[in-house]
Amino acid sequence: MIQIQDVLVSEDLFIQSFACDLGKCKGACCVEGESGAPVEESEREALEKIQDAVRPYLRAEGIAALEEQGPYVRDADGDLVTPLRDGKECAYTVFDARGIAKCGIEQAFRDGKIDFMKPSSCHLYPIRITKVGGMDALNYHQWPICEPAKKCGKDLSLPMFRFLKNALERKYGKEWFAELESTYELWKSIRGQV
Repeated sequence: MIQIQDVLVSEDLFIQSFACDLGKCKGACCVEGESGAPVEESEREALEKIQDAVRPYLRAEGIAALEEQGPYVRDADGDLVTPLRDGKECAYTVFDARGIAKCGIEQAFRDGKIDFMKPSSCHLYPIRITKVGGMDALNYHQWPICEPAKKCGKDLSLPMFRFLKNALERKYGKEWFAELESTYELWKSIRGQV
């Protein structure tokens, strides 16, 4: 792990190439899994506030899940997460004409209807944040559904952290990301000498 200010960063974010390839994976991260997307305590109010504005973007099944469960739930581990529809996809998931899963929250945001883009865990995926000694620790969540993204990232020579630049800047700020970028360049030069 490398410390950037008060955040621990796994070297996997430098090593692993990554770029989502929705044409191949069809947005499976919104559909697969045993639990919804992690929701930060600080995001609870935003999720509550956007419910009316985001509903026109959602499918009837998603709206029903939100009405039954609320805008977020606690999973089996006691963590706040987005609700699932019948134990399947996230309640906020919509599908485009090609069958690709997308986020109804993000679509409402892009249309200027709300000022909350989506939970940061969704924006940062495949990075997952854990707490270590009061600091955020950024780790790569490896999942077979993301194999197309690894190949696409490799074809583009794009390290994971650069693919996630906007999400990382949203979470930690532009100065933090600039420090991450310069640390990566130093890391590459040291690694090349080994």
